[in-house]
Parts: sequence; C-alpha cells; structure tokens
Amino acid sequence: MIEKESFLLNTVFLAFLFIFVAMKNIIITGTSRGIGYELALQFAASGYQVLALSRKTPKALLENENITCLSVDLSVEADLEKVTAFLATSWQHIDGIVHNAGRLLFKPFSETTQEDFENIYKVNVFGVANLTRICIPYLIKGSHVVTVSSMGGIQGSLKFAGLAAYSSSKGAVITLSELLAEEYKELGISFNVLALGAVQTEMLQEAFPGYQAPITAKEMADYIFNFTLTGNKYFNGKVLPVSSSNP
Repeated sequence: MIEKESFLLNTVFLAFLFIFVAMKNIIITGTSRGIGYELALQFAASGYQVLALSRKTPKALLENENITCLSVDLSVEADLEKVTAFLATSWQHIDGIVHNAGRLLFKPFSETTQEDFENIYKVNVFGVANLTRICIPYLIKGSHVVTVSSMGGIQGSLKFAGLAAYSSSKGAVITLSELLAEEYKELGISFNVLALGAVQTEMLQEAFPGYQAPITAKEMADYIFNFTLTGNKYFNGKVLPVSSSNP
C-alpha cells in the first residue's frame, strides 16, 4: 500500500513538474478591447499564462485564472516598472510577446503638432522598444516577438491623408523589428511584424466612423494567435502584409 501511494505521489509530482516546465508565457499589450482582448482570452483558453497590459482592464480578463492583468500606460516609461517587478518575481522566461497596443490620430498634417507626433510615437514606437528591452533577459531560444504594424507603414504601400503620425510610427517599428531580428538571431529569438489592413475595431470606428472593415477583431486575433505560435519557424526579421482589402 505504501509503495502504491508513493508511486502515485511521484506520478502526480512528475505531472506537475512537466506542466511547469512546459508552461508557456505570453505578454500581450493593448488588451482592454479589440484584437488584444480577444488574443488574451484565446491564449488563456489554450492553457497559456498571459500577462495582459493595458490602461483599462476588462472584467473577463481579471476573472480568468490564466491571465495576470497590469494597468500600464505604455506612453509612460515609469509605468513599465510594474512589468519589471512582475517578471522578477513570477516568470523565469517569456515565450512570446505580441506588441498589439497602438494609438491612432486622424488629422491633417498642417494641424498635427509635435506633441501629437510625440503622443503617437510614445505608444507605437517607444512603448514597443521599452517593453522589449525589459523582456530581453527573459527571452529564450524559440521565443517569438510579434509587432502589430499597419499596411500604412510599409514603404511603397497606399497611403492615406491625415495619418502622417500614425503611419510613420508604424513604419518605425518595422525597421526596429528588422534590426532586433539581426541583433538577437544568434540567441534564437525571432522578431517579426504583421502589417494589418483594416480590422473592425473600436479604434478604427473612432477614427473612421461608419467604415465597415472586412475582418473582425476576433478573426484577426485567430490569425495572430497562430502566427505567434508557429510563424517563427518560417520567418525572422520579416514584414508580412495581412490585408484582404485596400485599406
């Protein structure tokens, strides 16, 4: 009887050890709504541990046992100290990052101030760079960093008036990801960019009231979910257009 109980205890211990070692940790930004919200729920439902970063935290994420929510404003560098503290005490490694958070401004260039540009770049560029730098010590061989950019950020693509700050910031993170892919390729860490077309999100509706995009936030989240898990097997330092329309 004792031997049987000992065997069962050892089996349970090994099972928990396997789960712990195999645990996948994913950081997602911009999880208060839209694509980021759907992504956080999808990763959590698949058994991943998710660190969800956004200024506002939806109840559904707070109540999910696989999701840790931190109220973080990516435009404020000091706010990222919350992420530093969490990583130092909770995670040994990071398997994936999805830089999904973004800020959009639709305004004629002649009316766009330096402060407008700075506000956009603080989230869309500096937020990506600062968070990545904090996470570098925790990224391991096989880790995949995915940055959500825009078709408007790709050189030579169709551009739209009124999006000077937004589109130029999305071009900046493309170059940043290409550089990071080169700098960390020997460590087996992959950096790729998904340049999205129009997706039916709250942010799109706020900027372009009445416009109906062909892809829902849930549908795009499905694509990004799969790409985050498998895309680094085929790509590194690449920019992939993900658009079924123009825009």
